[in-house]
Amino acid sequence: MKIDLSKYALFADKKVEYGDLLDDQGYCNIHHLLHTENKKYLLREFKLSGPDRKLEFKIQHKAYRKGIAAKPCVLDEKNGLMICEFVEGVHKQKLVRKEIRKIAMLLQHLHQISVRTKPINLKHSFTSKPIEVKQAFKRIAKYKMDHVVCHNDLNPKNILFSHMIKLIDWEYATINDRYFDLASLCVEFGFNKREEITFLQAYFGRSSKVDREKLDAYKVIYTTLCAQWFELNERES
Repeated sequence: MKIDLSKYALFADKKVEYGDLLDDQGYCNIHHLLHTENKKYLLREFKLSGPDRKLEFKIQHKAYRKGIAAKPCVLDEKNGLMICEFVEGVHKQKLVRKEIRKIAMLLQHLHQISVRTKPINLKHSFTSKPIEVKQAFKRIAKYKMDHVVCHNDLNPKNILFSHMIKLIDWEYATINDRYFDLASLCVEFGFNKREEITFLQAYFGRSSKVDREKLDAYKVIYTTLCAQWFELNERES
């Protein structure tokens, strides 16, 4: 898809050209690189119809103001796209101790964002609930929900490392229990128990029994939810 970009105020007085599609396209968007004379932008062409794009744009803008996201510039729901400033960085599959602490601090900033919207109901996100997932929800039910703004898709492809760490692709961002984000990072980067303790101590200043129990339960929930999501998308593709 190529759209006339001159209709957007962002590009009204600029010459803008489409670059190549990014190599790493992901599952939810088609990513186009845009060039102006002195700046790069990312055009995300939506492949999913479900996410609340206005909420996504709002949360990403608040995250940008905290220095943890690219600046969102254009939301065009009619044409199914969003344009934001392009951020440089690399994806990592494994983190060292210093990076674990840094990403814990990033999540602190993310989870301080405030928006008015209903929390996600994770139970409704499952196509089926294996016994281990039911047991995980039962363990979580013993504790009060700790609702914050979560990214909800913290896989390595959505995290860019440079002199700072930035999060991208915010379509699933909404209110959730903070431990869902914490668990997703532990799963995606394969943290061992020592790394999990480092992570929890950097985030909370502690690593209590309650923290570890909720984290372990949400790791089960996250892992199963991802497996079902990929299975569903493979069937539909």
